[in-house]
Amino acid sequence: MKTILHKADERGFANHGWLQANHSFSFAQWYNPEKIQFGALRVLNDDVIAPKMGFGTHPHDNMEIITIPLTGILKHKDNMANDWITVHPNEVQVMSAGTGVQHSEINGSTDEHLSLFQIWILPNKQSVEPRYDQKMFHKSGRNNKLQTLVSSFEDQDDRSLKIHQNAKISRVDLDKDNALEYQLKSERHGLYIMNIFGEADIENQNIKTRDALGVSETTSVNIKALHDSSLLLIEVPM
Repeated sequence: MKTILHKADERGFANHGWLQANHSFSFAQWYNPEKIQFGALRVLNDDVIAPKMGFGTHPHDNMEIITIPLTGILKHKDNMANDWITVHPNEVQVMSAGTGVQHSEINGSTDEHLSLFQIWILPNKQSVEPRYDQKMFHKSGRNNKLQTLVSSFEDQDDRSLKIHQNAKISRVDLDKDNALEYQLKSERHGLYIMNIFGEADIENQNIKTRDALGVSETTSVNIKALHDSSLLLIEVPM
């Protein structure tokens, strides 16, 4: 088993006034040669966006983009005929950029900050037709059990959103002293675990709020909550 610990205070940080952004991997003006990506996971940004502010229209191509709002209201517009769609906490948004897409993301609230994770995963198919989807995942579905949010188009799970990569994104809310064993697809996959809040023991590593641990070269990962904890789990090919 191989592990890599990414402490919360060692992430890249950018203060744009309207945007407070923490980068787990090299992004924009922040570059760390030891933090380029984790397997097919290229970006994990932890953003806080001021009311009425956001990202203007900009392009993407050949990337699987997943957005997970934590608090606040996200509004999305793109050139695929989606006009200011609202995405709430407990909903997840996916976009396959494929041959190219233009989109905008803004805080849809006039008085509340928007907190979200944005994830970019390298696709296993190039130049696909761009697509957009979103889905609600009820909080009760991750109480002391894994809740799959995103999986591959080849995966038979019809309850999750789909992307062009043999990857899986899950969440779990563990009560104190509860534990689970995560089973990976194969030893060729790795698991990147972000502790959204709380404190957990993951393979004898102490993981606190916004710390992350990458685990590879194994088929299972043991997780135990030392305090009530909420975890984001991203499994990707290495």
